[in-house]
Amino acid sequence: MSGLSPSAQKVQNFLKQSGYPFQVTEIPASTRTSQEAADALGCEVKHIAKSLVFQGALSHQPVLIVASGEHRVDEKIAGRAVGEPIAIAKPEFVLQTTGFAVGGVPPVGHHQRLPTYIDRTLMKLPFVWTAAGSSHAVFRLSPVELLSLTDGELIDVM
Repeated sequence: MSGLSPSAQKVQNFLKQSGYPFQVTEIPASTRTSQEAADALGCEVKHIAKSLVFQGALSHQPVLIVASGEHRVDEKIAGRAVGEPIAIAKPEFVLQTTGFAVGGVPPVGHHQRLPTYIDRTLMKLPFVWTAAGSSHAVFRLSPVELLSLTDGELIDVM
């Protein structure tokens, strides 16, 4: 037993089953916001890869955008890349479609596979930290590994 919470263990299991060596870590400090995560991990906020669930205005389907913690996703710009207008999803929709609560949504391991888009600016960084199922769980990887892990598409978010 790893000692991880059930939601963090779910992410760790997904990573292991997918053949990735990343190690989920739970820390005492909250990582619910990008700034809290950066403070807790001792890194710059740009190194936090936040997973945000949006909902298509026409399809009503979930869309995952993984963006740098220092960026606010411009819904009009991102919507053009996604192919329809989008709006940030309500917390209940996020939980229903991913299995994770807002503030701990990882980029993978959801109830269903989500179309995933990655903030292009993350690719300039040597590493990023991302949520791992709870507001206290994280794992570290390179942006190239994030792109591979999520089978994401690079887009501009602002």
